[in-house]
Amino acid sequence: MGAGVAQKDTGGGGSRRRRARGRSRPMSDINVTPFVDIMLVLLIIFMVAAPMLTVGVPVELPKTAANSLPVEAEEPLTVTLTAEGQVMIQQTEVPRAELIGRMRAIAAEREGDRVFLRADGAVSYADVVQVMGALNGAGFSNIGLVTESGGPALDGATTPLPSDQ
Repeated sequence: MGAGVAQKDTGGGGSRRRRARGRSRPMSDINVTPFVDIMLVLLIIFMVAAPMLTVGVPVELPKTAANSLPVEAEEPLTVTLTAEGQVMIQQTEVPRAELIGRMRAIAAEREGDRVFLRADGAVSYADVVQVMGALNGAGFSNIGLVTESGGPALDGATTPLPSDQ
């Protein structure tokens, strides 16, 4: 953000010496053009990078007609059960035997007791219920099952996706 140079002072009243050297007085305005350029580049970088920050473990979620849960201020805690039977906390794989211990340690650090359980559609109901029981045993009583919207309703109709509306 440099300072520029204004036009030469050719007005009357100045000394001859000053005019002879050709000195110019410094410009007192701030040049904000480079600052705006940098801000626009940073804005574009963040707009491109933001969708990449929400990448999770890839699972094929079942579709339901249920509405989305309200958003919390605290980052949601997600436990994922993959089609291969792996249990993941956020994006870290955890052996099933260590799940309760790790979840208790996480519960001690968090304010809320909400946890989102994502399970692949190919996983058996018994496996999902076992993981839910482990989460409950670790102190998480507010368990939300994550599904994709737009699935069939009990009346046989298909709920339109939010992008279709």
